[in-house]
Amino acid sequence: MSIVSYLSNNPLISPLITAWKSRELILSMAKREVLGRYRGSWFGLFWSLITPILLLLVYMFVFGVIFKARWPQAEGIDEGFASLLFCGIIVYSIFSELLTRSPRLIVDNANYVKKVVFPVEILGWIALLNSLFHFFLSLIVLITFVAIFGAGISWHLILVPGLTLIFIVHLIGMTWLVSALGVYIRDISYVAGFLSTALIFLSPVFFPKAAVPENFALAMDYNPLTFYIESFRQVIVLSQVPDLKPVLIAGAISLFSFVTGYWFFQKTRKGFADVV
Repeated sequence: MSIVSYLSNNPLISPLITAWKSRELILSMAKREVLGRYRGSWFGLFWSLITPILLLLVYMFVFGVIFKARWPQAEGIDEGFASLLFCGIIVYSIFSELLTRSPRLIVDNANYVKKVVFPVEILGWIALLNSLFHFFLSLIVLITFVAIFGAGISWHLILVPGLTLIFIVHLIGMTWLVSALGVYIRDISYVAGFLSTALIFLSPVFFPKAAVPENFALAMDYNPLTFYIESFRQVIVLSQVPDLKPVLIAGAISLFSFVTGYWFFQKTRKGFADVV
């Protein structure tokens, strides 16, 4: 087997090669989706920046002024509840958006699926870029808020790209898997909707993982969002370095998600046109 043939069939390398070859198409369609979301509004794309700022101000007022909430820390240090909560919301939001959108990703783009020359797997990259655009804007708002009202900017921010890369690898794998399942099992849309709602309460969004009773700690560890929410909080808000072991485990799980999701997508894509 030649090197070219091996790379084109490798579930780890092949999707990257396809994405690179189709990069102009992916960027063009992702840009159209982002702009289309705000088409017809007065402020247009500016809403993508206004919304996270307004949300952060609401959290700051409700939890900081009205409830006077404090975030429990092992060291007994009180941190801004709004920034910690907002960080959890940011991570949850991108995961939830892709989870709920993926089941209908192929069905809603049936016109592309039936085109033989269209690389249908890039629909996952397009959906991911659309969500990442708002994710990054929210991160900028959060980092700015922490710099002004929190502990300030620290060198720990250099770890954000690494965490984000691991998260992206996990998300695209999940998107491929769920979108392929959604073609054949339409009930997946309802399951994804339920999981999305449940995860906001079953993930450490409104509370730290340390606050979970010991009996439920194991279930929290199996939650795919726990690591990312806790790690982004540590790096951006608390100026801490995540433990190496959870990072390595999350990286391995992300690669498994990437390879498995792409493999399943490729195995089932032949029947997409007949079903949609």
